[in-house]
Amino acid sequence: MGACKRVIQLGVNSGIKLIRLRGINAARDSTVTGISIHSFSSLSSSSPPGYQFDYRQISQLVKPKGKRVRSLEAKGIPSNHAEAITLAMTEVLDDCMENISQSLISKAEMQKIKMAQEANLSKFQSEVQGSKERHFSLLQREAEKLMNDIEKMRGELRYEIDKVTAGQRLDLNLERGRIRDELSNQSAETTHLTNKLDGEIHALRAHIEAAKNDVIKYCIGTLLSISAVGIGMIRVFSAK
Repeated sequence: MGACKRVIQLGVNSGIKLIRLRGINAARDSTVTGISIHSFSSLSSSSPPGYQFDYRQISQLVKPKGKRVRSLEAKGIPSNHAEAITLAMTEVLDDCMENISQSLISKAEMQKIKMAQEANLSKFQSEVQGSKERHFSLLQREAEKLMNDIEKMRGELRYEIDKVTAGQRLDLNLERGRIRDELSNQSAETTHLTNKLDGEIHALRAHIEAAKNDVIKYCIGTLLSISAVGIGMIRVFSAK
């Protein structure tokens, strides 16, 4: 019995490995680049109920029963036990294959899913492109509006600067003219005062010259008078 169990376990393991190998090859042939595991599982779960993967019975994949039974009998297993083991292995592998096939989909379904995903991807790309173009157009309009506002503000600022500059220039010219007039008036007044002062100086100088001449005359007259008096007194004293 222990040998039978080991043989059954060996047959089950070999059948599972064979199923996995064939499932991997089939999945590799039908897998499309860009489909994720999550999409595969969701699409597999959404497959129509009652759908089963097209597979051959495991009894068609293993050796004929006669050869399998004879090989087991050659190892010392009785004929009835060998037939029971072969039948059990075949049924187990068929059940495993049937259970695995319920979670698989056909290549046509995979192609249909691929086309649907490509259509969704194209739609998404077109939506992204349209959204990008709309956002770019919106940003471009906003930039143009901002540039127009900046140009308008620049023109208004230039007008205000020119206006203030013109007002300041006018005020500066008026102030310059007023200062020039004041300087002219002050220059004329200074010239008048200078001329008046020169005239008074000349008059004072003439008056001083006249006074000096008078003083000289008075001094000479006084000296002559004193000299005459002295000479007269000398004559008087000398006559006595």
